Amino acid sequence: MKNLTLKQLRYFEALAQHGHFGRAASACAISQPALSVQIQELEKTLGTELFERGNRQVRLTSFGEEFATRARSILQSTEELGELARAAGHRLVGRLRLGIIPTIAPYLLPAIITNLTRMNSGMDIQVRETVTPRLVEELSEGRLDAAILALPVSEPALTEIALFEEHFVLVRPRQDEGKPVPNHEDLREMKLLLLEEGHCFRDQALSFCKIQSSRPREILDASSLATLVQMVGAGMGVTLIPEMAIGVETRSAPVSIARFAAPEPARTIGMIWRKTSPLGKQLLEISDVVRQAAQHHAPSR
Repeated sequence: MKNLTLKQLRYFEALAQHGHFGRAASACAISQPALSVQIQELEKTLGTELFERGNRQVRLTSFGEEFATRARSILQSTEELGELARAAGHRLVGRLRLGIIPTIAPYLLPAIITNLTRMNSGMDIQVRETVTPRLVEELSEGRLDAAILALPVSEPALTEIALFEEHFVLVRPRQDEGKPVPNHEDLREMKLLLLEEGHCFRDQALSFCKIQSSRPREILDASSLATLVQMVGAGMGVTLIPEMAIGVETRSAPVSIARFAAPEPARTIGMIWRKTSPLGKQLLEISDVVRQAAQHHAPSR
């Protein structure tokens, strides 16, 4: 075991995650042959195979599955050693790996990055935009330092800090402007356009309308709020979007915005990180920066 290295563990983790030598090599910024050699050396050191190799994909062996759990724990502990060193300086310097969900990223991310850079010009901010389940997984595995998303997440190992509350608005074709605003019962009978499964905003919209997510739907769902709004502008139905998206997504579409009667549908936006992270104090300061960016971005009511 003397020859086992952290580099090999990182390459192993990349291959286990991507299931493909080419994609794993690209993620590690090395050549595919170099990655293959390192994996072979790791397997030789361990005396057993970690992967089942197919023509297009590789899969973990049963031993590989168990090894992956231990390897991720080692890599996470190594990352936390680096975080401990960063925290010792009382300021967050170097790298910040920040996750964010797609229904927040396009609208708040520019202000957040600007404010964080102003706060510390030496900060290297790496952003990962994806859906909540993946952010939670990557955060738990130590691949992210923190994530901005809709609460609650309710993971015992994670700290949750609520930052602000945001209402949803109704987007409908421009010719419907001035008509009575439908309630949640009316919306169930309308062609309601939603984000595809995996987005927490989809679940929140369904919850407001009291629609079961398993209910058969006739309308194709979209992968972004921008697509939803354009579909509404084309007369395909109506949709809900968060307030922060109004200015960006409705400026080029023939749609109208309406607010629901109280109590308006809303979501709580917050920031999460591992409870074991040595960067807890610094991440709390960063959460204030995110809150301030949201306050400046908030639309007038």
